[in-house]
Amino acid sequence: MSNKMMHKLLVLLVAVLAIGSTIASSAPVRMQLVHTDAGLGLTPRELLHRMAQRSRARAERLLSEGESVPVTPGKPNDDGVPDTEYLAHFAIGTPAQPVQLTLDSGSDLIWTQCQPCISCFNQSLPVFNASLSSTFADLSCGSAACQDLTLTSCSSAGDHSSSSTNSTPCVYGYLYGDCSVTIGALAADTFVFAGGAAVPAMAFGCGLNNTGIFTSNETGIAGFGRGHLSLPSQLKVHNFSYCFTNITGSTPSHVLLGLPANLHSSSARGVVQTTPFIKNPAKFSTFYYLSLKGITVGSTRLPTPESTFALTNNGTGGTIIDSGTGMTTFPPDVYKLVHDAFIAQTRLPVQNATTTPLCFTLPAAGMKPDVPKLILHFDGATLDLPRDNYMFQLQDSVTCLAVNPGGNLTIIGNYQQQNMHVLYDLANNMLSVAPAQCDQV
Repeated sequence: MSNKMMHKLLVLLVAVLAIGSTIASSAPVRMQLVHTDAGLGLTPRELLHRMAQRSRARAERLLSEGESVPVTPGKPNDDGVPDTEYLAHFAIGTPAQPVQLTLDSGSDLIWTQCQPCISCFNQSLPVFNASLSSTFADLSCGSAACQDLTLTSCSSAGDHSSSSTNSTPCVYGYLYGDCSVTIGALAADTFVFAGGAAVPAMAFGCGLNNTGIFTSNETGIAGFGRGHLSLPSQLKVHNFSYCFTNITGSTPSHVLLGLPANLHSSSARGVVQTTPFIKNPAKFSTFYYLSLKGITVGSTRLPTPESTFALTNNGTGGTIIDSGTGMTTFPPDVYKLVHDAFIAQTRLPVQNATTTPLCFTLPAAGMKPDVPKLILHFDGATLDLPRDNYMFQLQDSVTCLAVNPGGNLTIIGNYQQQNMHVLYDLANNMLSVAPAQCDQV
């Protein structure tokens, strides 16, 4: 790396450190979120099928990442359904070039496809061109961002503290449990958000060889996990939040980095539910773990011991909240209890008792007769879900339970979070949830 380039990089790093302590107290950084199925003209049956398939694929991916199961890059899933829920829109570079990245609270690296592509998937936006950005800089093996990655070319550069690492470009490989992979050069550039908020020297991957299941017009992935390279961590915000509009509609949602002033307004007090995040006892994990204590269906608290939802001593299992999962996924034995409780307490004909999702026939088209409540009990919080957050109106005469069986990891999905303002309080290690009209946030 030339002295001029090194000087440029140092200037950018100083700039981002200078704003790091002030961004959290300024107006929140806002990004528009568009659901992957919005505007595709899909029928309710197609929407439910795709959401269920994405959720199952996502559960398999998170399970394999959480338990360090080896992955094979580029292998598609059987149904070809993309593992994408929401695309976050912002821009990178000077002048700004638009990107739309999958919002992923289960990973850390931010990356987008870059020219010159060796192998890239199709995207509707122009591929990011680093040569057009006056603020772009390659990062070296000696950079803190490079050292936060597991797979890089830097092992051949010797000791990270040596002078040679400061001139060796950081080439990375980042693998996902769904068998997708990105390989490219780690870099830094200005990120530009809605309203013109610009943050310099954000570390991101310039993906040059990217394979896997990328079929939702994304240009890459925005990691929102707990690691140092995630978007919230790099922005040094004390919190981030999102508010998902109706998943079956087309109205955009939003994610905000920095506390929205009206989340805990006087009208919301008394209905805000707050529960602590918990740490994986065995290893660092980018996932947001919660302490789920139990489930109530209708009038019945299910006979599940707390250990059913808890992390094991070796760091497997547990309960997470995840922006990348469409519908909540329970371990098979828990799902069976939920399934059987709904059949026992729902006074409607069962359409399919042996397949998922579980569906019921309505007495007349358009009716919404009473169904049992679905309540999730967390440490310090009780999430009494609105009907529309767990029952999916498949067609005028059929309604279905929007939860899935999965592995031993319990995942709280997006369908259950609709029209709720979900705040990740990173400073205090807490999750807060409040009802909201998300099309007005």
